[in-house]
Amino acid sequence: MIPMRTERLILRNWEDRDRELFHRINSDERVMEFFPFRRDRAQADAKMDEFRVDIERDGYGFAAAEIIASGQCVGFVGITATDDLPFLPAGAIEIGWRLAPEFWGKGYVTEAAEAWLAYGFDTLGLGEIVCLAVASNRRSTAVMERLGMTTDPSANFDHPDIPDSHPALKRHVFYRLAATDWRARKRAAR
Repeated sequence: MIPMRTERLILRNWEDRDRELFHRINSDERVMEFFPFRRDRAQADAKMDEFRVDIERDGYGFAAAEIIASGQCVGFVGITATDDLPFLPAGAIEIGWRLAPEFWGKGYVTEAAEAWLAYGFDTLGLGEIVCLAVASNRRSTAVMERLGMTTDPSANFDHPDIPDSHPALKRHVFYRLAATDWRARKRAAR
């Protein structure tokens, strides 16, 4: 992956210096509010290594987002293949993010996600990018809507990987953005 630069961020592969932040965002109660698990340090390190390998192999993935001015890693934003949900076509690409709480509300996710949408549509030639979230996760669905993604209620689903012990987390909403709609939105914004 060639690091991507936005106005305030560098989107890059993970480095060992990011391990503490990566563990924190995967174990913090606020960040993981919509997940049925928290990762301990060993689990977080393994997941970060998995993300790093994915990016090295594919040229994209859930990449570290670093503030240019300070060099601080704030979390991750990226796109990745989502083959684990049976109703999605093979090769579906999902956009996703996770930031430390002190960086919420500053527009970093939207800024980085816009760069990833451009990469997905313009560089990779994708026809569509999808996103999903727990139905009650209004922070994430608000970002999806700012990005121009639209909900597809007929595709909402109960996530098969969420245990029955967490019924409030099972229902997921499904959003999508077609390349044609993204390009039309970009043209209209000029």
